[in-house]
Amino acid sequence: MAENVSPSPTLLARAERFIWLTARVLEQRLFAYHFLGGAADPVETALAAYRNDDDGYGHALEPDLRGPVSQPLHTAHALKVLDRIGRCDGRQVERICRYLTRISTPEGALPAVHPSLRGYPAAPWIPVVDDPPSALLATGPVVGVLHRNQVWHAWLFRATDYCWAAVESLEETHPYEAEAALAFLDGAPDRPRAAAAARRLGRIVREQGLVLLDPDRAADVPVAAGYAPGEHHFAYHFAPSPDSLARGWFTDKEMDVALDHLVALQEEDGGWPVNWRLWAPGTALEGRPMVTLEALRTLRAYGRPMA
Repeated sequence: MAENVSPSPTLLARAERFIWLTARVLEQRLFAYHFLGGAADPVETALAAYRNDDDGYGHALEPDLRGPVSQPLHTAHALKVLDRIGRCDGRQVERICRYLTRISTPEGALPAVHPSLRGYPAAPWIPVVDDPPSALLATGPVVGVLHRNQVWHAWLFRATDYCWAAVESLEETHPYEAEAALAFLDGAPDRPRAAAAARRLGRIVREQGLVLLDPDRAADVPVAAGYAPGEHHFAYHFAPSPDSLARGWFTDKEMDVALDHLVALQEEDGGWPVNWRLWAPGTALEGRPMVTLEALRTLRAYGRPMA
């Protein structure tokens, strides 16, 4: 007599268990919103816990920056969350833009790290200086998401000019900066100009070996300078959905190979790993659910089966 064999948990079911076991309230509510038909209000409520009186966001919303103070990278992350739940508008975003105005560099752009972080724990590769320079890494995603949501604020004019100049003058770059450039280009209102800049950026990324197209060769391919061993970037990092301008950088076969690799990365506990350098216990614990949500969203965007 044949034994009754229970079906193996699906990719999504395994990920859901991982989220409930390990994630912060914010990522739990984002999971519910994206995959369980949850409402946007609980996500916004969870996000509000990270907001400060200056209308920026802090409290390790981005796990590599600890401490309570508002930071550009935390605030960029908050805007991304608001964008994904359809709440990137209104008075809340107006207040965020006022915060961005106050902390901007003389160029009207954002520093990667504001000096207020001094005295609080942060990843050792993140410098805290008194007069930080403008950074595409922080400015690009913020400007892109605000334009995509048709937000208009005085801060955006100079910040947009900065992003165009920074993106169109890039020669040597690294994967995270290229992702930030794409985040700007995917939201920039001048679509023909954005498409042209993206084509140029894609050539740079491929020519400089910033994307690993063959996961089987990971051990033989060096990572970008200063990155952790194994901190490779794949096609899905640059093109997390078919709508991204970066999708045109890769053939269908290259994209399929990358997505197959992404599926294979799911670990036994249902979550995906982080591949950047870990320096404190909380960074892996808080980072893995964030990476897991990104993986699930990417796989769904490309129509990969999950249930």
